[in-house]
Amino acid sequence: MAKVADIGSKRLINLAPDAWVKWVTQRPEVVAKEILGSEFHWISRETDVLVKAYSATHGDFLVLNELQLRYTAQIPLRMRAYTALAQERYRLPTYPVLINILPPPSTLTIDSSYEQEFLGLRAIQDYRVINLWEIDAEIVFGQPLPSLLPFVPILQGGGEVSVVQRALQALRADEELNELESLLAFFASFVLDTPLVQQIMRWDMAVLRESPWYQEIEQRGIQQGLHLGTLQQLIRVLEQRFGEISHEAEIRLEGKNVEQLETLMDSAIAVSSLEEFVSILST
Repeated sequence: MAKVADIGSKRLINLAPDAWVKWVTQRPEVVAKEILGSEFHWISRETDVLVKAYSATHGDFLVLNELQLRYTAQIPLRMRAYTALAQERYRLPTYPVLINILPPPSTLTIDSSYEQEFLGLRAIQDYRVINLWEIDAEIVFGQPLPSLLPFVPILQGGGEVSVVQRALQALRADEELNELESLLAFFASFVLDTPLVQQIMRWDMAVLRESPWYQEIEQRGIQQGLHLGTLQQLIRVLEQRFGEISHEAEIRLEGKNVEQLETLMDSAIAVSSLEEFVSILST
């Protein structure tokens, strides 16, 4: 059974893989050879796409594309793990790229590397970060980058009606891109009023809600929103009772699902010290 998709990352990159790998690596000589399987038997793969690429300078290598609706504190560790798994499986150098779609809460800093030191040993993984809200919308039309057309409304300068209309015209001009119209409408709804989006698209927003793109993103967004709200509430309770908690404890809390966080909320209220709570967290 297929998992809830991030936003159909593989479908998007498949639209123009050569243009995509040139953009994420910032190397015009790079070409895409094939999109590889990114399923590993012991880890869930929901948001990344592996592309085997080639350049005359570096030969064959992998471009690992991790598309995230919103950045979380767990991402650096995930980038380290995914990069190592991909490199081990395909025995090729790996260039990891994190593409953040929507800005995270202002309290969260986006890291471009994973670093850990334990008993004198260090683990380091660098990766490139692309924040879509920092990308100029004009590059989508100039390069061109059809994979980014649905994201135009949330790009820098992309929230103008005229720019959204240009993106819509580009999607409707290509039969392969038609299905992305509802995805464009979804992101347009972040920056424009719903009636205006309806007017631009010239169809009822019910079409959007029935779209598999919308349902995929909506379900993922609801899940993330519920998880984030429960996590923030738990952290507030701990900080009100015991003061600031460690970054390590916060990351471990992020790894818990909603049900586990709700159980830990009961513990946070019942324990008499932060150390006692951390010991429960470790079990």
